[in-house]
Amino acid sequence: MINIFKRSKTIALGTDEFLDKVDLGILTLKKGIGNYIDGNMTEFEHSLKSIVKLETEADAIQRKVENDFYLHALMPNYASDIMNLIEKVDDIIDQARDILSEFDVEKPGIPDEVKKDYLELASLSAHAAESVVSATRTFFISPDDVKDKIQKVLFYQRETGVYSNNLKRKVFQELGELRLSEKIHLRYFALHIERISDNAKTVAHLLSSLVIKIKM
Repeated sequence: MINIFKRSKTIALGTDEFLDKVDLGILTLKKGIGNYIDGNMTEFEHSLKSIVKLETEADAIQRKVENDFYLHALMPNYASDIMNLIEKVDDIIDQARDILSEFDVEKPGIPDEVKKDYLELASLSAHAAESVVSATRTFFISPDDVKDKIQKVLFYQRETGVYSNNLKRKVFQELGELRLSEKIHLRYFALHIERISDNAKTVAHLLSSLVIKIKM
């Protein structure tokens, strides 16, 4: 069993703190979407400010972890792969921030008929992201134990894709009172929420590749 951090507690703490920020960002995204759909704009604005702060803090921690990783020359044969992994995890909180920003700027009208659908879509996509953060934590401590966690990520990503397609079908086929432009706008937001799970899938595949490389 390999522990990537056995030579540096500083990097271990930094990586854990970085993943904590991403985890909080995912929770804030889910809460923010819920507040927007419920019409609680004061709390939505709070979520937006929180996720911007979390994303900024995550970026700063990410840069420090990368510098420390190279400074301590940890696993030089895999350093670039691990830095790419961390960058792709950071993409998740970047995307989460962008989604709430888009809700704030574009103010999409979510019809009552699909409010629960958007909440469920956000929940499924967030589950995929939360699962891949957990898998990433495990990778840095015990790569041999990552496989089952990756399967969970892929399960939620598939479920998100199926649910998103059903939601888009409902928007275009059942909400006849909406203009085409409104339907396209709703599809746009479904796609962006779904993309969180797609980013999680990307990280899961990187984890799989890294585990294989380390074992070779």
